Amino acid sequence: MFQNITKRSFLFNLLIAGVVSLMIILIFLFSLDFFTNHGQSKTVPAVKGKNLNDAIKLLEQAGFEAEVTDSVYFDTIPGLQVTRQLPDPGELVKVNRVVYLTVNRMVPPVIEMPNLVGQSEASALVIMKALGLRVGDTIMKPDFAKGSVLQQLKDGNDIKPGTKLQMGSSIDLVIGAGIADEGMTVPDLVGLTYADAKVLLESNKILFGAVVLDPGVTDTLKAYIYKQNPPRRDEQGKTLRISPGQLIDVYLSSTMPVKDSSAVKKENE
Repeated sequence: MFQNITKRSFLFNLLIAGVVSLMIILIFLFSLDFFTNHGQSKTVPAVKGKNLNDAIKLLEQAGFEAEVTDSVYFDTIPGLQVTRQLPDPGELVKVNRVVYLTVNRMVPPVIEMPNLVGQSEASALVIMKALGLRVGDTIMKPDFAKGSVLQQLKDGNDIKPGTKLQMGSSIDLVIGAGIADEGMTVPDLVGLTYADAKVLLESNKILFGAVVLDPGVTDTLKAYIYKQNPPRRDEQGKTLRISPGQLIDVYLSSTMPVKDSSAVKKENE
């Protein structure tokens, strides 16, 4: 009889323990559902294109949290503007979920100027785009290296590779235009000052090569050219031709040269 009573007491206690455990589980699940808004979902609002502060307010009002996880830089949009959001706008997600944002930086990143000289124009443009540099003026210059970058300029001055500058900076490129097929008679520079010859050559897109100074020359611009290479005429007296982009070497003296009378006669013929 004592064993029966003990057995019934054990079963009763086990039943009570089971009921209590079930109640605890139900209370826990109910509390979890209450505190986590289980089953409640809302549509993610669109915040792309909005200022970061406005985007955070809009998300919080809709029951979401906002977190900035990345930044980019575009010089065409304002700083702190949202450029991307995850989850995407219109998605149905649980309330209190975090919406991750990417924003535009306030300050442009600093990059190093690449070496574009010698690159083809197409390659240079690809490199500049990848680094976030803008193409300013494209200046064509007569040169045998047609289509290649001859100079890289910023604000009219050469910019060396490795120079620190802000992303979005504008870089001008000097591109080789090739040498025109048609030429012109080699100009006679003998007797001209360097300054006058420079104006003449630049107007015909011809370049100075070597500039050799005699002893005693103190002012290059006012010095006189007494010899040039190539000369205007060859040894047989035939006029030579030169194309835009080609070079003429000049030799300078502080005194005006006396032209050979026979050469002057040929020029007048």
